[in-house]
Amino acid sequence: MILDYLQVKSAYQLKVVPQRREITFLTKQTGIAQLWRWNEDSNRSEQVTFLPDRVVAVDHSPCGTKTIVGMDNKGDERQQFFLLTENGAVVKPLTDAPDYFHYLGGWSLCGQKIAWSSNRRNPRSFDIFVQDVESGAYEEVFRSDGRTDPIGWLPDGTGLIFSVQETNIDNCLYVLNLQTKEAQKLAICSKHARYHSLVLSKDGQTGYLVTDRDENTKVLCRFSLHTGELNKLVHDAKWEIEEVKLSPDEKRLAFTINEGGYSVLALYSLTEQRWERVEEAPHGVISSLAWVSDDQLAYTLKSPTLPGDIWTYTISEQTSRRVTNIGQSDALEDKLIEPKLCSFPSFDGLEVPYFLYAKDTSNDAEIKPVVVYVHGGPESQIRPEYHPVFQFLANEGFTVVAPNVRGSMGYGREYVQLDDRRKRMDSVADLAWLVKDLGNRPSVDPKAIGIMGRSYGGFMTLAALTHYPDLWAAGVDIVGISHFKTFLENTGAWRRRLREVEYGFLGEDDDFFEEIAPLNHSHKISAPLLVFHGRNDTRVPVSEAEQLVADMRGRGQEVDLHIFEDEGHFTEKLDNHITLNQKISQFFLEQLASTNKIEE
Repeated sequence: MILDYLQVKSAYQLKVVPQRREITFLTKQTGIAQLWRWNEDSNRSEQVTFLPDRVVAVDHSPCGTKTIVGMDNKGDERQQFFLLTENGAVVKPLTDAPDYFHYLGGWSLCGQKIAWSSNRRNPRSFDIFVQDVESGAYEEVFRSDGRTDPIGWLPDGTGLIFSVQETNIDNCLYVLNLQTKEAQKLAICSKHARYHSLVLSKDGQTGYLVTDRDENTKVLCRFSLHTGELNKLVHDAKWEIEEVKLSPDEKRLAFTINEGGYSVLALYSLTEQRWERVEEAPHGVISSLAWVSDDQLAYTLKSPTLPGDIWTYTISEQTSRRVTNIGQSDALEDKLIEPKLCSFPSFDGLEVPYFLYAKDTSNDAEIKPVVVYVHGGPESQIRPEYHPVFQFLANEGFTVVAPNVRGSMGYGREYVQLDDRRKRMDSVADLAWLVKDLGNRPSVDPKAIGIMGRSYGGFMTLAALTHYPDLWAAGVDIVGISHFKTFLENTGAWRRRLREVEYGFLGEDDDFFEEIAPLNHSHKISAPLLVFHGRNDTRVPVSEAEQLVADMRGRGQEVDLHIFEDEGHFTEKLDNHITLNQKISQFFLEQLASTNKIEE
């Protein structure tokens, strides 16, 4: 049953509680994301928060006795902060501005203050604030004219490091003097680039980060906070380095490499100046990397067959251990499928990777319907994680294909910029050439290929259905963009400028927006279409779905719209998650399957 796949839970967004051997994480065990805690001594997990809506962000104080959590309202992403004390028994509101966004920037070393940014003054500008958690008093310490995020305090508490988003992918880093309120750009940020995963040494003089300054892929570097000296420590010309964490004794760096979507866990010895892979780490996607002690790491791991749990790795023992079993499902233990990593040459010879999910059968010539899933972003990447609909459809006899078309992250700077602005439709053409490649497989039914996508992937779905209508037998659009002009006019003001760098600029690229808009070509859609959206979506307004569906219904085309009144851009509540994916699965079963292909 599809419910078996949809009711699987996961643990994610791990944090280590300082001064304790405790790990916290988020999970939807109760139907909506709440904070849970795992204790090594008792080897038990217990729920910490019982808030009325989903927990979005978590950060523990340096002393380990206080916690900040962020909660939004019905998926609108406008999170407000709460202070938790006495192991979560006492909950104190810190912000009360539900019309505005707030982004957490971490604790001061003394554990008395937190930093955060908010667009309270201007919808498109995020200013930085410092707040005393006991008194609740806060002050504006830096005024910005764009997307600004505090990412950490200087160890002596005299300043903050914050990031300014300059383009859709590029950012730069600044140091803010809290006494003078003056900010200075870090000398290492001398070029447009990505500067991510920054950590500082205890003396505040040396830092580590990953950056693609001067390179196509992100490199692990050490830098001087004051002189601007930048030294490469680990560089892979093909793959991106992602998370970096400095051990408490400052002798090692733990980091991950994204190799074709899979994570490689690695350790760099700062004393020996060499690195090695952790061969004992399980295969999958690693995130939330953290040090529990000088000898032990913790991280979350997701894979197609491991929906999401907390793992530890002990260096001295060279052993990995799964410490939670939230993602375990006895009903699915023998059904989950590992995808094959494949690729195809597109119209210009570009090699485009994709994951292929299919149930092994004794008859390789058995003809199967296909569902193509296009990820959002577009600066994102579909990775080998647990996807319930992929697994259900594959077990029902479908082939599910998830490509990383041009414009995807994970393959270097050049690849991610191949679809910018007026190159937009090249990524849609990748989908057409993917279908051509699939047609070479004897098991693929070329008359039973469906397509689906979320957010930007929703635009890709609509663009594929309108510009290549003969290729598709069914489509599902989830919170997708139907016209870039109306999207940019109606999206959150704080997002518009950064999105324009990727999609094109209002006024300057209006002719191109009109040329490619699925809304302007919706009459060409010949396949049945299923559309979902969240009423409280602050990224892609619900009007993008409503205008498309109204246009199609006016012509009598086959289209169905479902709006979740208590969701935003993401489908977070368990009941809605089940409704969404049940409808999608049933839709594809009805539109693409026939009795001689699939046993229903």
